[in-house]
Amino acid sequence: MTDKNKFSSLVALLLIWLLTGISDRLWFAFDRSVPAWDQADYLTNSLNYWRALQHPQWFSSGWWEQLWMLSPKVPPLTYILTVPFYNLFGTGTAEGTLVHLLFSGILLASVYAIAVRLFNRQIALWACIIAALLPGLYVYRLQYLTDYPTTVMVALSFCCLTQWKYSQKKWFWAIAFGVSFGLALLVKQTALFFLFVPLVWVSVESLKHKRWKSLIQLSVSLLLSVLILTPWATTNWLLMLTSGKRATLDSAIAEGDPALNTLDAWIYYWNLLPYHISWLWLIIPTVGFLLYLFYPKFYSKPLNLSALRWLAVFWIGGYFLCSLNINKDFRYSLPLLPVSAIFLAYGLTLWPQRWGKIVRRITLSLAIILMILNLWPIGGVWGRRMAAFLSPGGDRIAHLGLPFPHEQVIDEIIQTEPYLQSTLGVLPSTPDVNQHNLNYYGALRDEQVYGRQVGTRVEHVGQDSLSLSWFVTKTGKQGMVERINEAQVAIVREVEQGRQFQLHKRWLLPDNTVLNLYHRQTPYIEVSPQPDATEKVKLSQVIVSPKVPPNAPIPIIYVWSGSWQQLQSGLVILTWKLQTPTTVKGSSEWLHDHAIAMGTLHPGTVTDKQQQTGFQVLERMGMLPPTDIIPGVYRLEATYLNRETGETYAIASPPVTIEIDPLAAILPAPELDLVSQLRQLALNLPQGIPGLEPVFDEVGRINQYDPIQDYTVQAEKALSYRLQTSPENIDYAYALALANVLQQDAPGAIAALEKVTQLDPQNPNGYAYLAFVHLYAIHPQRAEKAIQTAIKLNPDQSEFRALRGISALMQGNVIRAWRDLQALQTGFS
Repeated sequence: MTDKNKFSSLVALLLIWLLTGISDRLWFAFDRSVPAWDQADYLTNSLNYWRALQHPQWFSSGWWEQLWMLSPKVPPLTYILTVPFYNLFGTGTAEGTLVHLLFSGILLASVYAIAVRLFNRQIALWACIIAALLPGLYVYRLQYLTDYPTTVMVALSFCCLTQWKYSQKKWFWAIAFGVSFGLALLVKQTALFFLFVPLVWVSVESLKHKRWKSLIQLSVSLLLSVLILTPWATTNWLLMLTSGKRATLDSAIAEGDPALNTLDAWIYYWNLLPYHISWLWLIIPTVGFLLYLFYPKFYSKPLNLSALRWLAVFWIGGYFLCSLNINKDFRYSLPLLPVSAIFLAYGLTLWPQRWGKIVRRITLSLAIILMILNLWPIGGVWGRRMAAFLSPGGDRIAHLGLPFPHEQVIDEIIQTEPYLQSTLGVLPSTPDVNQHNLNYYGALRDEQVYGRQVGTRVEHVGQDSLSLSWFVTKTGKQGMVERINEAQVAIVREVEQGRQFQLHKRWLLPDNTVLNLYHRQTPYIEVSPQPDATEKVKLSQVIVSPKVPPNAPIPIIYVWSGSWQQLQSGLVILTWKLQTPTTVKGSSEWLHDHAIAMGTLHPGTVTDKQQQTGFQVLERMGMLPPTDIIPGVYRLEATYLNRETGETYAIASPPVTIEIDPLAAILPAPELDLVSQLRQLALNLPQGIPGLEPVFDEVGRINQYDPIQDYTVQAEKALSYRLQTSPENIDYAYALALANVLQQDAPGAIAALEKVTQLDPQNPNGYAYLAFVHLYAIHPQRAEKAIQTAIKLNPDQSEFRALRGISALMQGNVIRAWRDLQALQTGFS
């Protein structure tokens, strides 16, 4: 290709990219819709990475680990690449999708490079035009999902592999492929589906022709890919594995996807081709191929079968492995489209020269009209019918009507509780109103409001309604939650008709349904400025019934005052102690350790001047004495613990006492604070497998109430302090281990579990937990040592053998791993 052709090709590529970008930006400028479930969730994740990268600590391994843990299930490269666009243009939905300008440029360059390498400049440019106009691609350019970036990175990787296959600069392109493939996997693991077969193909070719140098180059490139993926994957490998079943099998069953032993599973994506490509782009290029086959006299050159075969290897291999995934979705096969565009461009250029130019012009004009009809509410009835016929399912029409009130909902919550972080219970789950997009708009406000879906299980409705202070409901269709109708109806009735909540505000939605915001009549936490407060935290009041029964939650009110910094960073170590010594067996104290305001103090609206003054915090809470509490009179002892600095000091307590009396009446109380609930759950851990089920079940529930799981940090800090003064308390050690496990803090969990095995050396479950955490931290030898002790104490537990088998497998001892896993299978049978 001459320099002039190269320059004109570059200009043409830039023009296609520019027009594509202008089209997308115009759409975002006028669209007033809100992101749906996944789109809002991914946008929220991108904001998490944006915040983390504002103050990077490049040389801190702990910082890197925390960075990778921000997205434990979805590889984070898309989020990381979005950060510069947020820095330049601010945060928001339209700003987040600006990263697609980068991806579109990479896609066009990749498609052009593949096509010009295999065919010629004309086909390459037409392939780029088609790629820009395929409905399956322009629809997803307008959404913040990982599927368009995955498509782009797969195209880039295949481009590098193609260049390696046909170029003389083997080492350069091998390294380029290794890097691009690693980055593709760091966008989404399913990139492997589309590149696996081409990789096997070129490896077999190299082996067949004894091209050992080529095999070495491929090995080096794959090593590079593994090195790029390793930091994120090794940090989150356990969640990757455990979430895999939910993301594939469970989702497939819930969505009714066809089983693999049916024809529908294998033609699912074939049937989607008109949706992804449109009938226009399918028919006209196909006719070009047919004309070549039936009227070869019009053509002077044969088909480039070698190039077509290479493209077919990619397309057929990707289609097969994508279909092999039991979980089907409209967007999962998008990475096939760039190569499809090259096939289509080849077919389009096969029209005889006599008609070809006019056919291509008409096709291009119709494709542009179709795209406009699919993206904008114009064209009338006939225009809509034409678009639906030629491009079924390829529409993403800009919403130009009434705006959605999500930002106003968040504003109302913040204005009502300006000093608190709030969790909003979202009861409907439609594309327009759901927990993810309300959570996203809360994240845009400095993460002061989180949206969470509750009321999904009938047995949890009472706890859900007692645990949150804000809810939204809506009239009309409830969306995804209609499949759990009984639970959803119950919690909506509890919120809208019960006495706990009052209607705060309502908004008309674009579909003429109504969105309702409810607030608790008597909030659990109240914060107010108190300029005369002292710097140090003071407990000014405790309100509690003087006489309460055992084995029932106790309602209590604490009123704290102090400086903003001390209150926000403060944990209170509270011990209710029996006043009179006794020889009666049982517990003579109970704990009520927690962060002030339960860790919900938020500085979002607090000015620097206000932070210099004092505040008062009122807490309405529930607490629960141990089941074996000794009846008698109890008095409070309080200590302040700064979670940031470790500073402690005694807090003077008002002269309030509580009498535990078995004859006292049970009083209605709020739900226990989450730290207390965690300590209660940890009491199940010594039981082993039977005790783990309620722990996992309840942790999933209470995590909805504290979206950042700060209660686990509170528990860890408080229990570490407790163990310093009561080092022999086994319950504290188990609870501390659970708090660390929930934070994915392997070193902390290992230290706590080693303490457990010292205090409870005859319980095999403590050693099994220790082995499991060692495996999570990739310490297989230490895990083996711990699990061997567990097996000695209980040789009949098949799960212990499984842990030993995993340890052996991680150490490369396949034979012993096989034996242990076989024993596990025998145990289950």
